[in-house]
Amino acid sequence: MKKIIIAGGTGMIGRLIIKNCLASANIEEVTSLVRKKTSNNHPKLKEVVVSDFNDYSGQTALFENVDAAFFCIGVYTGQVPDAQFRVITVDYALAFGQALKDNSPKATLCLLSGAGADRTEKSRTSFAKYKGIAENSISNMNLGRFYAFRPGYIYPVESRKEPNMMYRISRTLYPLIKLMGKNSSIKSTELALAMFNVGQNGAKSEVLENRDILEYV
Repeated sequence: MKKIIIAGGTGMIGRLIIKNCLASANIEEVTSLVRKKTSNNHPKLKEVVVSDFNDYSGQTALFENVDAAFFCIGVYTGQVPDAQFRVITVDYALAFGQALKDNSPKATLCLLSGAGADRTEKSRTSFAKYKGIAENSISNMNLGRFYAFRPGYIYPVESRKEPNMMYRISRTLYPLIKLMGKNSSIKSTELALAMFNVGQNGAKSEVLENRDILEYV
């Protein structure tokens, strides 16, 4: 029976990953790190309020005996100042990865990254540069297994309030975006299921582009 920990479990993808975990007979316990409690009640689910996602020094026990971990915290480009965008994208991911490394070094970590993540760390685009830094830094931690998921446009299967005009337009144009090929888009349910499956069984490569992710649905 496996123990899972997830950061970002209240977001679009994290919420679906938790749903898959709770439905699995192979998973005994799911720890979800949240800013505030939700109404999600389940015998296998333990929600833990975290005041600072950059510091787990007082909560290391949460990361002990973990088999698989998922980092899904993110923020849309332009929603916050660049400095804060870097903290959320890079620092939060590294703090989560380091806590896992220190307490469950053989665990699998699945990182929700994004298409275009730049591991040269030279991109002029903050999103690509910071995602690349996060991927590199966690990869260098040498955890048991690490996978970076780089989805294209994520079509939200569940209805939601779109964060900005670009996403409202993309949702409307999804049938056309889908025709652009397997690297262009993925459904939220497909991405969550693929991350869940890879977290349990591994994947053929560390970096999974959109078309690679679809192989694990």
